[in-house]
Amino acid sequence: MGTTVPIRVIIAKPGLDGHDRGAKVVARALRDAGVEVIYTGLHQTPEQVVEAALQEDAQAVGLSILSGAHMTLFTKVIELLKERDAEDIVVFGGGIIPEADIPELERLGVAKVFTPGATTTEIVDWVRGHVTAAA
Repeated sequence: MGTTVPIRVIIAKPGLDGHDRGAKVVARALRDAGVEVIYTGLHQTPEQVVEAALQEDAQAVGLSILSGAHMTLFTKVIELLKERDAEDIVVFGGGIIPEADIPELERLGVAKVFTPGATTTEIVDWVRGHVTAAA
């Protein structure tokens, strides 16, 4: 009988936004669902987020952004992952993100954006359905 390898996800708060309750709620819900979660803490640079994802061999990065800098921060994380040949790492996120910005974020490579009102069940189900654990 083989061992099941859990999905590994980095949950990060890039930028100057200091509100991390939502990120912690999502991190806990994922952890409770059997996902291995590494929460990087507040005020992370995109470089720190990508470095953590690579060091931790994560299959996904979840960004929580409430500051309004979502276009800049998501874009930078996606660019840095491409530079490091880590485009296989799924990027998703949520926060205060206008609906009008979501199509552009998806075009840039963000797999999913959760807006206020998304349930933890919805997020967990999406991660389970769209992120593959390492072999």
